[in-house]
Amino acid sequence: MYIRGDHAELVVGGRLDVRSAADARTVLHTAVDSGHGDLVLDLTALDSWDATGLGVIMEAHRRAGRAGRRLVLRGVPPQMQRLLVATRLHRILAIEGGLEVETLPRA
Repeated sequence: MYIRGDHAELVVGGRLDVRSAADARTVLHTAVDSGHGDLVLDLTALDSWDATGLGVIMEAHRRAGRAGRRLVLRGVPPQMQRLLVATRLHRILAIEGGLEVETLPRA
């Protein structure tokens, strides 16, 4: 897992899982606490995440809200979009450009 960027936009790549959660949490909390305005997480290079990684994203979302900021996800890979829909977190998290139509549940 790697995270690079400034306090307005971070690129998250590799795996966001139980092994990388502590480091990711530290970087995200620092970025939220040190900046202002939207914090964009570019997930284009993210290979996978597990429940712990999703928890880190949700913690950053809540922390940003408490700081008067908004966490915005950009470039969410399709398999992760499906997970956000399945957990209904797509209704809570800000996702730049929305979700691709084929990831939404069919009526």
